Amino acid sequence: MAKIDCFEELDVWRHAAEIGIEVYGLADELPLSKDFKSRDQLIGTVISISNNIAEGFEYNNNKDFIRFLAYAKGSVGELRSQAFVLYKAGRIKEEDYWGLKESLLNISKEIKGFINYLKAFENNKK
Repeated sequence: MAKIDCFEELDVWRHAAEIGIEVYGLADELPLSKDFKSRDQLIGTVISISNNIAEGFEYNNNKDFIRFLAYAKGSVGELRSQAFVLYKAGRIKEEDYWGLKESLLNISKEIKGFINYLKAFENNKK
């Protein structure tokens, strides 16, 4: 892997940010746009994915980065749970739910793969 100088260069961060933009769009649609508590919680959760990736990167050590990637992955699960409830409660459309779920499953796999890569890298240094 080439040397990465800033988190904005990470594909995993860019993909997380794209999901954030997607969720902002969903949050602006009725009826979710009027459900302020659910809307705010959904946005807070999605933003924590890319923010944790960025924060972990900025610590400049793999141990902390892995920890923050795990937090990001946890936020992905939280967001999947929120999206399911909002879909079943009629706050988001079925096609939006399934599209978001697919994006979230993909980013979860991507984060897990990155964690595994960093762990292997650290183990090879020993």
